[in-house]
Amino acid sequence: MSEQLVLCRVEDGVAVVTLNNPPLNVVTLELTRQLERTLDRLATDPAARVLVLTGAGERAFCAGSDIKEFPELMAPGVVVEKKMRKENETYSKVDDFPKPTIAAVAGLAFGGGLELAVCCDLIVVEETARLALPEIKLGVFPGSGGTVRVTRRVGEGRAKEMMFFGEPIDAATALAWGLVNRVVLPGEALITACRMAAALAERSNKALQICKQAIDLSFDMSEDEAIRRTLPLSEEVFASADCQEGVRAFFEKRPPRFTHS
Repeated sequence: MSEQLVLCRVEDGVAVVTLNNPPLNVVTLELTRQLERTLDRLATDPAARVLVLTGAGERAFCAGSDIKEFPELMAPGVVVEKKMRKENETYSKVDDFPKPTIAAVAGLAFGGGLELAVCCDLIVVEETARLALPEIKLGVFPGSGGTVRVTRRVGEGRAKEMMFFGEPIDAATALAWGLVNRVVLPGEALITACRMAAALAERSNKALQICKQAIDLSFDMSEDEAIRRTLPLSEEVFASADCQEGVRAFFEKRPPRFTHS
């Protein structure tokens, strides 16, 4: 039996997935495999309406790849097949997860750890957190989507500064740059993320999933085409039982009671 490197609990519609490789929760080949299996299961689990991703302990959300695995990956033609392809596929499953996702970051989010965090829809960090893409110092670059996803969040100039120099930024800078959504007191990232997730879990999961699809269209095609593609999505939500309940609750002046199916 392999060590349990990814923990998961589901309660009241919120799935909390914890990277469990302390002290720094570094990404190993086995952790990636376990994370992929967990994501596949939760994506189709109706009891999991929102996903919160966090790391065990207080030192790090995730400090990136386990560099001890690098020597066996450095021969030509090895790293993509043994590591990068599966890692990118798994990180993309976080990015493409059909339900809302929130990263709760305490301590370090370095390298692949930051690349994983930015796959989430929302990011909550503690004010003592440090975020970095230091791969350049090893003679490589962020290879698990960071060049795309971080750049989309902070813009070309700031992304190049982070990746060219590899130096950490603090939580306040990350917030000012638009890299993260909220900065909270030490010890409160997971609490805040779960509170946010609980609020989302009470809303129409169907509408949230379709809203997420509509937002993501803006990165994949022209503005006119993206807007055109939202029309059938509107058709789908307007014809749903959740829409009927939402409108009925509005007129009855009460909170809606969505089915969460």
